[in-house]
Amino acid sequence: MERSTISGNGMLIFSRQHQGYIYLWTLFSISLAGVALAGLGPMWQTAAQREKEIELLYVGDQFRLAIEAFYNNATSANRSQRYPESLSDLLKDEGSIVTKRYLRKIYMDPMTNSFEWGLIKQGEKGITGVYSLSTKIPIKRAKFPEQYAAFSKAKNYQDWKFNHASGTAGQGRQQTQPNAAPGSPGQTQNANPFTGQSAPSGQNRSGSANPFPQNQPDNSRANPFSTQ
Repeated sequence: MERSTISGNGMLIFSRQHQGYIYLWTLFSISLAGVALAGLGPMWQTAAQREKEIELLYVGDQFRLAIEAFYNNATSANRSQRYPESLSDLLKDEGSIVTKRYLRKIYMDPMTNSFEWGLIKQGEKGITGVYSLSTKIPIKRAKFPEQYAAFSKAKNYQDWKFNHASGTAGQGRQQTQPNAAPGSPGQTQNANPFTGQSAPSGQNRSGSANPFPQNQPDNSRANPFSTQ
């Protein structure tokens, strides 16, 4: 049997058998770490997708609220063009006596990491809503706000239509086009009810309390979808 010996300078010399054991344990440790990382990978991907869904719900609702405010302002001013012709109109509406801003920027689609959105149009009246161009299958299937209850049956994120209630939801001529990069700041935004965070109260452009602030310290309520 091979044994470890001590050389003249006091250094321990391992036998080939001991070296083989160390090599095998090293391989086993690497394999075990690989299996653990392989199991954590899908968990991280799922968690990241859920976070993006929360962001998409917030961003889509911000577009819907801005379009609604644009429509209400145009209606009160008796303007023939009651919906924005492009999303950039929400950044700066010069169609009224006083220039109005309904969004502080054009938001990025968190699912595609692009400023390109699907646009819902009602004939020639303008844009009534937006939707993501992602074809991924949603994870979230329940506990949507009432106006988005149809999202529970979505086949992909393109079925998450953030449409103004006065328009024909999910119908009309749908178009896609690239949108401009974020514009200048406008009115304060509202908090996302899907994040579980809270902030002081505020109002949206139409004057009603808005439950969707994001980074602005305006209004919020506890997230009904939070697990905490």
